[in-house]
Amino acid sequence: MQKVIFGILILIAVLALVGSSFAGGFFAGRLTTSHNNGIVSPILSGEDQPAETPASEEGKVIDFDIIQEVLNILVSDFYGELPDAKTLAYGAIHGMLLTLDDPYTSFVEPDIAAILNEDASGEFEGIGATVRMREDGYLEIVRPLPDHPAEAAGLQAGDLILSVDGESIVGLGLYQALGLIRGPADSQVTLEIGRPGKQDTFTVTITRARIALPIVEYEMLDDNIAYVRLTEFDNTASDKVKSALEELQAQNPQGLILDLRDNPGGYLSEAIKVSDIFLDEGLVAIERDSEDNEQRFYSYDGDVGEDISMVVLVNGGSASASEIVAGALQDRQRAILIGETTVGKGSVQLPHNLSDGSQFRVTIAHWFTPEEQDIHGNGLTPDIEAPYPTDTPVDQDPQRDRAIEYLLQGQ
Repeated sequence: MQKVIFGILILIAVLALVGSSFAGGFFAGRLTTSHNNGIVSPILSGEDQPAETPASEEGKVIDFDIIQEVLNILVSDFYGELPDAKTLAYGAIHGMLLTLDDPYTSFVEPDIAAILNEDASGEFEGIGATVRMREDGYLEIVRPLPDHPAEAAGLQAGDLILSVDGESIVGLGLYQALGLIRGPADSQVTLEIGRPGKQDTFTVTITRARIALPIVEYEMLDDNIAYVRLTEFDNTASDKVKSALEELQAQNPQGLILDLRDNPGGYLSEAIKVSDIFLDEGLVAIERDSEDNEQRFYSYDGDVGEDISMVVLVNGGSASASEIVAGALQDRQRAILIGETTVGKGSVQLPHNLSDGSQFRVTIAHWFTPEEQDIHGNGLTPDIEAPYPTDTPVDQDPQRDRAIEYLLQGQ
């Protein structure tokens, strides 16, 4: 049995230290495996089914002879120092995967794989902020985590991290940048920050700390509205959502806002379980491979959140497992979606842990909503469009305000 990644790698990561090893990965080790009654269980090893290589010359997947020919010429003729053999091999793998036109089939080198593996534990050493790599190559702070070093240092959502300890990170890959920012608790890191609206950059020195990521945040809002924010689908997500909902429902809320904004995904099994909290018996999602083989996932009666009026908040950072939940609740007419069109990450990746600590992730299927919406490349369109202007003050949330308005007024 094998695990399957069901998350998006490139939207958001948490600044933390590479440390303990754990199969999987935050925003990366998204697992599905054997299917039991429509619910999937994570399995921590994906190495027991090696791929077969076609035996015949006609069925050869790759021409190793021409690769060896090029290598021989490099060794004999190249003017300069060649990289080591492993670097050349990694470069060849990356180049080969570029021909597939699928950014989610990817090769993850050992140092980055270690970052992702640590993240699955849910505890980190770092500055305590969620970030995303923008298309223009700048690393942007999505939000500092409350009561953590980044917030204490005065960092704000929208700030750009330009350099780390004097080394520019503009144009680096997301995980290369994270590798520079992360470090042991009690160590210091100096960041150069660009802030929108300010002409000059500034530096801050932050003392890293041990950080436990808040997977679920919840509270009672004004007008007796319950609010639950789910930041990612780790392997505790459904239990934490259910516990939060039970505590909130004890206060007899008039309605519920489930906030999946900027949630990049996670375990498919947890997406199905979270959906099941709010749905009675029926279809949640369909996983279908290139040969139209499919697996259907179901919800069942009897959960704590099946009757409360609810709205789901989504935006351009809601991806993968978030889209499973939002798509199921929308298609089953259980909740309306408010916000902005989602990412459209509807593919499933199977990770293979390789012998040198690297990881190879290959797309094996796409998933579809109960009404056969193909989310991949399209995203989910909210029932009510509600923008979030870039100049919105930090203490305001127009999308959440629109959700409250809908729950109170029904429109």
